[in-house]
Amino acid sequence: MAATGKILFVDDDASLRTVIAIALSREGYEIDTADCGERALEMFAGASHDLVIHDIRMPGMNGLELLDRLLKLEPGLPVVVMTAFSTWDVALEAMRLGAFDYIKKPFDNHDLRQLVKRALAHAAAPGPAAETARMIGASAGMKEILDIVGRVAKTDSTVLIQGESGSGKELVAASIHSQSHRQSGPFMAVNCGGFSETLLESELFGHLKGAFTGAVANKNGLLQLADGGTFFLDEIGETSTATQVKLLRVLETRTFFPVGGETIRQVDVRFIAATNRDLAEMVSAGAFREDLYYRLNIIPIQVPPLRERRDDIPLLAGHFLSLYAKRFNRPVSGFTPGAMDAILSYDWPGNIRELQNAVQRAVSLAEGKLVNFTDVFPSWTSARRTKPDSPRPPAAAAPARFLPAESGFDLEKTLADVERGYIRAALEKSGNNLTRAAEILGINFRSIRYRIKKLGLDQ
Repeated sequence: MAATGKILFVDDDASLRTVIAIALSREGYEIDTADCGERALEMFAGASHDLVIHDIRMPGMNGLELLDRLLKLEPGLPVVVMTAFSTWDVALEAMRLGAFDYIKKPFDNHDLRQLVKRALAHAAAPGPAAETARMIGASAGMKEILDIVGRVAKTDSTVLIQGESGSGKELVAASIHSQSHRQSGPFMAVNCGGFSETLLESELFGHLKGAFTGAVANKNGLLQLADGGTFFLDEIGETSTATQVKLLRVLETRTFFPVGGETIRQVDVRFIAATNRDLAEMVSAGAFREDLYYRLNIIPIQVPPLRERRDDIPLLAGHFLSLYAKRFNRPVSGFTPGAMDAILSYDWPGNIRELQNAVQRAVSLAEGKLVNFTDVFPSWTSARRTKPDSPRPPAAAAPARFLPAESGFDLEKTLADVERGYIRAALEKSGNNLTRAAEILGINFRSIRYRIKKLGLDQ
């Protein structure tokens, strides 16, 4: 089935406009192009567009001003900004101002197509569901997850999401729901580890009056309430063997009995389960039913911890800063270089949830427009930890030793040539991951961005 949607693509590079127009037209989209912000606003005012993609750097009106004016004309419009290495901080500002996402130049057409699909699906989803299901990230790990989500959402296959606590498993499940044909139905989530066995079964299947002490009236379970939608079983590894047997029946037949009832009930739901435990190991240890594991593990999705996708950290931090600045009515608009360096170097064992809490606290504590180091890590001084459970940004890793091909004592080269060679080699060694490249060179994230811009490596 051909894709649908009308897209406005804005860039001053005529050849890029032609290539992108051809690529997206082949997917079935209707494409308008403009060479500057002023022309884009004229075209946007004259026709309805479902998505706008524009460059950050353009002659005349810059990308941030265009973004601001577009969102004033149509709040909620999905806008994707294009950026090079040197405009990373501007891309974060665009996200804070309301851009849906960003993509780094040069980009692969496949990545652009996937981003367009996500943006249009986000715009088409019901308002609250769209915001709840928004996944933020541009790392290789997130791109892989987004690709899987986009493909599996169109089916009713059962999905098993695995990953550490706080890594965003429920967000992945909500995103699958928001892009599925069930998006207008309910998304029902239950934490299986939050109830005793009896209470969990009552929550899932409902109960009849008198089924157990305290059951003073009939009650529909969450499964019944999720009919026509998606049912998310979080922390499935915490369920008892008896509950696992009953869940297996539901997965196989989409039927169940309420607690204390003898009349079978049928339900039409799509199941997604998640766990921070190794279910395969639990099966081997006899702690989890093998047949249920295989029934759940039809489409496996592994969510990497935040420390393995550091490229996503500044985007997430910027998103949370914007969220809480608006919610708390605070004039906070960004991070100091020291705060961002600390945020990028910390391993975040609590993953996205810990980062979110840290930024929320920082926005509350900030005394000016910028969040500083002590706002993010208030329990730490340069001397010692003041609370046993407080996070500590680790010391910068020692730079790895390597000798790029361009280095050496060639007196025909300028210092800029040598520096350019080292940075190119570090980027190549790190797969263009700026954080890792900076660690290799023994400098911080802000420094490598500055040098890339100064040496013209962002062109």
